[in-house]
Amino acid sequence: MDIEVIWTQFLKMLCDDNSIAQASYKKSAGIPFLYIQAKDHPSKSELENAIRQSAAGAMQGKQLHSETEFVRNEDNLFVFRHRFYVPQRKMFCCGNLCPDCIRLKTWE
Repeated sequence: MDIEVIWTQFLKMLCDDNSIAQASYKKSAGIPFLYIQAKDHPSKSELENAIRQSAAGAMQGKQLHSETEFVRNEDNLFVFRHRFYVPQRKMFCCGNLCPDCIRLKTWE
């Protein structure tokens, strides 16, 4: 799975939203930052909802999660720290009787 394909699909879906004029991302020190140029002064919660819906669409059918944090805004430019990541799974039994223990997994 190539994460660049996920980002491309995510940005395309995000730009299709009515409240967003332009969306791009740039990595700085290995951290991906999402830059959104908005139309008509939307609220931060509206943009976060659009990000969440677009991320869900881009991740559909893949074992990915996303995380978004608001960083700053200036006029209609909003900056978020946004990342896609693969969830960690336990690979061995630690002996603490965890509910997600690898010993209790049924293999298909």
